[in-house]
Amino acid sequence: MAHQRMTGWRRENGRVGVRNHVIILPLDDLSNAACEAVANNVKGTLALPHAYGRLQFGADLDLHFRTLIGAGSNPNVAAVIVIGIEPQWTGRVVEGIRKTGKPVEGFWIEQHGDINTIAAASRKAKEFVQWASELPREPIEIGDLWISTKCGESDTTTGLASCPTVGNMYDKWIPEGIYGVFGETSEITGGEHICKARAASPEIGEKWYTMWKAYQDDVIEAHKTDDLSDSQPTKGNIEGGLTTIEEKALGNLEKIGRNCTFIDALEPAEAPAQGPGLYYMDTSSAAGECVTLMAAAGYVIHTFPTGQGNVCGNPIVPVIKITGNPRTVRTMSEHIDLDVSGILRREMTIEQAGDALIDLIGRTANGRLTATEALGHREFVMTKLYRSA
Repeated sequence: MAHQRMTGWRRENGRVGVRNHVIILPLDDLSNAACEAVANNVKGTLALPHAYGRLQFGADLDLHFRTLIGAGSNPNVAAVIVIGIEPQWTGRVVEGIRKTGKPVEGFWIEQHGDINTIAAASRKAKEFVQWASELPREPIEIGDLWISTKCGESDTTTGLASCPTVGNMYDKWIPEGIYGVFGETSEITGGEHICKARAASPEIGEKWYTMWKAYQDDVIEAHKTDDLSDSQPTKGNIEGGLTTIEEKALGNLEKIGRNCTFIDALEPAEAPAQGPGLYYMDTSSAAGECVTLMAAAGYVIHTFPTGQGNVCGNPIVPVIKITGNPRTVRTMSEHIDLDVSGILRREMTIEQAGDALIDLIGRTANGRLTATEALGHREFVMTKLYRSA
């Protein structure tokens, strides 16, 4: 198919964004109120409140910083205000984002109080918004795009229609030079032999398998109450006809198409470093967490197959919802960007569905709001590895 012309914002580090947000980023949960007050004062800014950020340590603290710095560094973000309770950790996030070259300023509440902090941050946020409003769009190429995927509320239609649609897009666009990523570690259970075989080399396959096995041993087996802690499949999956995690895994893996191999296995929120291609990321299957981690790794558009109708969005990355379930199209149409239920009626091929998704990605890059954006779904969910100190 002929590819439509796309435009976006090329950032200081060369990466391309398809949105132009100015975000107000809290370092910790205590700073949420101040961030939301700044966003209320300065129209055109976006606060990203979250629940964590105090007394974390070790790998959990590293992931916290990696996620916050990655969110602020995402190419869909033009400029960042960081607000924390104290200066040291706030400064660490500011300096991490500053390495991208984009404007960023940090503020802290200790010894200033909410009112003074909000006033100072609001003045700087106003400057950033006005500056960002004049940034020009420019033509971008397919290879400039970083496109992530996860599925949610899967059912029997997901593995037959919406997930293969994403896989067909990857089969067509990975060779064109895009970056792709999939994840959901617990949800590969039962299909792990298939996933391992799709690695680009035996070494990457072993790296992935070690990651998957650690999740099985250290999380699932250590804490389950019965099969996968009564969480996989979810109640929505079961209502939609999926009775085992193995069925869910096979549908999930349809998202990587027929020809793609993944070239590395990433830690949560880790940015890919092996060049263009498909990657795996070790993530939860929880939608808010997974999309947040992929956004923090630098992905700028998210494709989200759903069967029963998962409504999750993200504040900085447009989330494209795809379904093959005609009931979901009928009852939750306001949440669906692409209806591929015609695959099940043999009115549409997977090739045609993949082309329709490619067209929609182009329109999204050019400014079309996704359903999640139009409805205000801004789920920014930090991943916590273990209890704080």
